[in-house]
Amino acid sequence: MRLRGATVLAAAVVVAVSGCSTKAPDSGGSSGGGGGGGEGDVATDVGVEGTTIRLGVLTDLTGVFAALGTDITNGNTLYWQDNQVCDTYDVELDVQDTTYAPQTGVQLYSGMEPNILAMQQTIGSPINTALAADYESDQIVNFPSAWARTLTEIPGTGVLGATYDVELANGYQYLFDQGLLKDGDKVGHIYFEGEYGENGLAGTRAVAEARGLEVVEAQIKSSDQDMSAQVTQFAAEGVKAIVLTVAPAQTASVAAVAQAQGLDVPILGNNPVFAPGLLQGPSAQWLKDHLYVSSPITAWDSQPDLLQEYQAAYPNTTPSLGAIFGYAMGDVMNQVLTSACEDGDLTREGVLNAFDDLSDVDTGGLLVPINGFENGVSPSTQSIVLRPADVPGGAEVVQEAFEGELASDLAG
Repeated sequence: MRLRGATVLAAAVVVAVSGCSTKAPDSGGSSGGGGGGGEGDVATDVGVEGTTIRLGVLTDLTGVFAALGTDITNGNTLYWQDNQVCDTYDVELDVQDTTYAPQTGVQLYSGMEPNILAMQQTIGSPINTALAADYESDQIVNFPSAWARTLTEIPGTGVLGATYDVELANGYQYLFDQGLLKDGDKVGHIYFEGEYGENGLAGTRAVAEARGLEVVEAQIKSSDQDMSAQVTQFAAEGVKAIVLTVAPAQTASVAAVAQAQGLDVPILGNNPVFAPGLLQGPSAQWLKDHLYVSSPITAWDSQPDLLQEYQAAYPNTTPSLGAIFGYAMGDVMNQVLTSACEDGDLTREGVLNAFDDLSDVDTGGLLVPINGFENGVSPSTQSIVLRPADVPGGAEVVQEAFEGELASDLAG
């Protein structure tokens, strides 16, 4: 996948303006802070200097999710160019490229940790898992660009949408409702090893048990690019649908092989499986006819003003829905930071307390409704269903946010 939006580099990006609050806090500095909670008196410790808050971003700019990581980070950056915390604090982002490698992420976090208040973004379930102990001990609030169930067990980590198992169960519900799949059918599921793939597979297994599906499982590594063997096996076994918990490169391969073999079945994917660049390939029309993506993120056609702003900031790019997600991540982080500021406590502990109190999160339609962040529980039970189309972002909504029959039970 081609990297887009090259304005995001592995370096600090300073952004600012606008905001929401009722207090006018004193600048407390970045060590010790100003004592706590009185009107005009906000305590601070790490990552706040004067009227600047520093947040960390561990993203993927050159690995398997490079296109998505770039767009999410551009969305983060755009949000903080437009907004402040408490009408007072500008936000500076320390953006680092993990290449989707957990050990690299751990090393980069170690370097940025002494200077950040919280993590605006950490991409990938494996990297979030590798940093779980550090995030807990450092009292870090973190919003992952990942939706694995295991991440909901990390204190302070807020998964923004349904976990992968719930997300896929909702996607299956859509296929059943549309008559594209029926009880007792056989499906093939290709999934990454690790938290992302295993949590997606858990959704398939739950649906299989409830609806009598027969599942052909195919685990792969994120570095595996050619899906010929897996799709050929699925065709030989007569699957009625292919399910994907992979990256866009694997989706492209599945489409090319299925098209070549005349395998005319729907493909259902977790939200990271698609990128608009897939519609520039030889299987573009096949994907438009066969791919369904279960997602926590809306499409650009519902956000024309944001699209115009994004295109002005990042001209000559093809924005994926990741940019919407990145902007929404900034909004949720601002809700947390503003609450902490209004409580007079922008220390890491104060931000963590504000995070724990957050519930019924509304992002103005950018994301599905989020109930809150409870240990081991999917933060949402709802998903949006998207299909590839020749529109900005490469996808359109065919089913607004809804809750499938198994979502509530799976959510925990």
